[in-house]
Order: sequence, then structure tokens, then C-alpha cells
Amino acid sequence: MIRILRVTGRLLVSDQRCFSKIFKREFLTEEKSESSQQDPCLTKKASLYIHWPYCLKRCSYCNFNKYIPKDDNSHIVTQCLQQETETLLQLSQVSCITSVFFGGGTPSLAHPSTVSAVLETVSRCVGLADEAEVTLEVNPTPEGRSKLKDFSQAGVNRFSIGVQSLQDDDLKLLGRDHSSHQALQAIEEARRLCPGRVSVDVMFGRPNQTVQSWEAELSELLMLCDDHLSLYQLTPERGTLLFKQLQGGELALPGDHDMAEMYESARGTLRQHGFEQYEVSNFARHSAVSHHNMNTWKGRQYIGVGPGAHGRFVPLGEGRVDREARTQTLEPDVWIREVRHRGHGTRRRIHLGRLEVLEEALVMGLRMTEGITHKHWQLFSPQLALCDIFGSCADVRDFFHRGHLILDDRGLRCSWDGLALLDSMLPALLLELEIQISSS
Repeated sequence: MIRILRVTGRLLVSDQRCFSKIFKREFLTEEKSESSQQDPCLTKKASLYIHWPYCLKRCSYCNFNKYIPKDDNSHIVTQCLQQETETLLQLSQVSCITSVFFGGGTPSLAHPSTVSAVLETVSRCVGLADEAEVTLEVNPTPEGRSKLKDFSQAGVNRFSIGVQSLQDDDLKLLGRDHSSHQALQAIEEARRLCPGRVSVDVMFGRPNQTVQSWEAELSELLMLCDDHLSLYQLTPERGTLLFKQLQGGELALPGDHDMAEMYESARGTLRQHGFEQYEVSNFARHSAVSHHNMNTWKGRQYIGVGPGAHGRFVPLGEGRVDREARTQTLEPDVWIREVRHRGHGTRRRIHLGRLEVLEEALVMGLRMTEGITHKHWQLFSPQLALCDIFGSCADVRDFFHRGHLILDDRGLRCSWDGLALLDSMLPALLLELEIQISSS
């Protein structure tokens, strides 16, 4: 049975669920990592993720860090986002921010002045790169669509629209607060403002969905979408209403075989329409890739600001040159108090040793169709090459023989078929990496 790599919702920057193996243990090691982490391309630039924690309602499938606001405190939240941004930028030692991503939650509920205020803080503190990508996630309600022009004028130059489905019954079942018609209107307006820089999120594997209905829905969407599309398999998360409904037998998801067929069918259809798959769940044409997400998959630094945001960067001082994993306080009211008291709401700091950094580079790099080049791996591991680690392992060689994994003069990457099986290959790859690092 084919097991495709499950991806639940947006990119890891807000919740980091991709590293299921890595984050099951505490990274409390004090081992010094290799000097390669001092490389300027890994320490002097970073992406910035801004988490807006509020939604008007909670979707039935969502377990992200989001809250229903009791009152309007957007002015206070904006001030704290600015303050925490300034603090973490100073602490990070970076000299330039290459991209900014406003996620959530529902960041399109924020006032456009929040975007301009954060961008002004970045420009004042360290500078925003020329042609920097500034992305805003949009809930395609009439209110969200009406604010797109103001967000564009505030500095947003890329929109990510959470369409999820073009079936109104499914949107209601998922707890979405927009209709398919409203979603298409939002896409049209976003494309008018940012032609070629509009991404659409769509979800497959929904309750009672068939392969045939999915193919028809995707074909309809392709007639209207822009040059970027993200496909996510609906995965029930414990603690959500959807999980409870599935456990109680009220709803049923398609079987594994149908899920896999939906994914493969979508990949083929998108390729026929000129979309290149550049990551497990992401497709682009006319080079409209998400540069912000690419930075993360390539293991570059990112700074997380806002309740529950995650970051990866080398902090200033303390005699270290190693990267830290940072998590901000989850609950907005507590986060606000902490930011006001000490300038930031960092709740957890974890020093990443050599193995942890390489694990992340491996997991994220193999999500991309280009994989991990030898030159890129050398930035993180100058003393132990990809061939040294994976060239002689029997389990990994089996992946090569089956044609699912490729190791050649370019580097390490999944084949077209192997990309859908990445989830099942990662345990063996991570185990071999751990063995080789511990023995080197």
C-alpha cells in the first residue's frame, strides 16, 4: 500500500510538526556543532515569521495555535509584535531579512497598519532585502477580500489564500466561514493586485470525497488560480472536532489507496497544466515558488515572532556559535505581558547540537524535489559527506535499488515516485545519520 507523506496545513514555521521523530526528545545536549554554522549565508540573513493568533471561529480540523478574541486588542498586539521583532532581530545578529510571512490564525483579520508597522520595524532595525517577498495568509471571506488592496499598499506583495475546497457542503463540514464563490472572488482580486504572486491552498482526502470528484474540483480550480498551488492531505488531529467525529463514526475519510490516488492524480494534472512540483505539497509555474518557504526547507535561519511562533537562529553572545530552536509563549494574553515586561515572549530555548542541525537539514531538504546538493550539505557538515553517511547502509541502498532515492554527483534526492514515500523512508535515513554522526 502506498503511503504518501501527510502534510497538515501550512508550513512548519508556526507549529513545527514536520519533525515528528526529532522533537520527541529534548535537545539538551551541550555538544558544540561544527564551525560551518558560522558561515555568513547561515548566520547573517534570515526570514521572519509573524504569527497573528486570532480567528473568528475554529475550523473542525485545525489544531494550530489560534484563539477567538474576547475583545479588540489589535493595537496592543501590533505594538508587541513590533517590540518582539526588534528584540529578536537585535539578538539574532542578522543584517538583513530576506522575506516576511504573516501567518496564523487569520492574519487577514489584522489591520493593514499592523503589516506596515512590522515592516517599518524591520527596515529600521536591520533592513529588508530588495525585492523581499512579503506574504499574507488570507481567509477568503468578503471582509478578507475587501482589505486586500490595503494590505498590498501596506507592503504585502504575495497572498496565500486558504480556499481548501470548492464544494460548499465540504466547507461547512470543515467549519470554514466562506463559500466557494467568495473564494474565487478573493483569488480574482488578489491576482489583480499581485499577478503571478498568489498562492492557493486546497485540501484533499476530505470526508466522503472520491477520486473523481477531486479531479473535477482541481480542474475547475486550475482554470481560475494563479501560478502557485499547495495541496494538503486532510489529516485528523487529536483534540479537534473532526477527530471526534471520525472516532464516533459520524464521518469517514477516504481509504489509503484513494488518498494516494488523489495525490498522484493531482501531481499529474498539475504537471500537464505547466506546474512544476518543487516540494512535497507545493507546485509552481513561471518560477512563482515561495521564497520564504524555500529558505526554511534549505535550513536557513528564520525568526518567529508572535504567540506560539517558532524560530531557528544563532543568538548573540554567550560564547556560542550554535543555532537555537526558540518557541514563543502560546497564549496571547500571557505573551503580551511577557513582551511588555522583557521585550520578548520566548518561552523555550533549545541548543541544537550537530546531530539535530543535520537531522533538520535532511528532513527539510528531502521535501524539495531538488533534494540536498553536496555543496549545500557541506555548509552544515564539512567533515562528513552525504556519500559517507548513506552510501553503505543496507536499508538505504534498498531505497536506491527500488528507484525511490537517488544519490549521485548532484546530491541526495527523492525520485518522482519516492517523493510520495518520503515519510516511510525517513526513519531509516535518520537512524543511519545518527549512527554515522555518533561514530565520527
